[in-house]
Amino acid sequence: MCKWRLTQGAAAAAFAHLPAAAASASASASSSASCGGCCFVVLLLWMSALALPCHEPGRAVPLPKATNSSSSSSSAAAAAAASSPASAGRHVRSYYHLSGDVHWRKLYSYNKFFLRIEPNGKVSGTKSQDCPDSIMAIRSVETGVVAVKSINSNYYLAMNKNGKVYGSKVFNNDCKLKERIEENGYNTYASYFWKHNGRQMFVALNGKGATKKGQRTRRKNTTAHFLPMAVEPRIDLYY
Repeated sequence: MCKWRLTQGAAAAAFAHLPAAAASASASASSSASCGGCCFVVLLLWMSALALPCHEPGRAVPLPKATNSSSSSSSAAAAAAASSPASAGRHVRSYYHLSGDVHWRKLYSYNKFFLRIEPNGKVSGTKSQDCPDSIMAIRSVETGVVAVKSINSNYYLAMNKNGKVYGSKVFNNDCKLKERIEENGYNTYASYFWKHNGRQMFVALNGKGATKKGQRTRRKNTTAHFLPMAVEPRIDLYY
């Protein structure tokens, strides 16, 4: 609460700031001891004329908070990004080829083999960097699901329900592979339709460059890890 105390000396100084009419009224009011009510009214007028803020001692005056439009917009953008399906889950990443375009890649395995699909449909690994069968066209089928096709042999990378990896001339359910970027930066490719005892089956190459049965693969096993390497499209090869 604000406590006001007015002395006789201060009254004259205070009334000097008021207009002439108010000063004369205040003077006549102060000269009469019986006009206490009028003096109270004059004090209220004086208080409103000065309009000085009164704060309790020892209490900090709260300052208005400044609004930052850029921070508000960034917060809104962050909230929208957090609520989007693409950001949900720990392992979801941005796949730059999910726009539907075809991207040419070589799948370089953690075991230092290039994945290839030979003209007879056999899937294996090769150490040769110039093998045309290792150039793959990767196309998005659904979100996080891709089709991988050898440019030269014209076979799709596929896995059947028994976990066998092979090349298919015709695109079917065996050719749909779930692509995921692992924590080490390599990609894994698991069958979209088939599982073994509830476990996902992955495309993998062993230490000799041969394919492994899907039942014997695990996500954390580096034999199933591939690094997509960009390839410049060639005029003599087409998708």
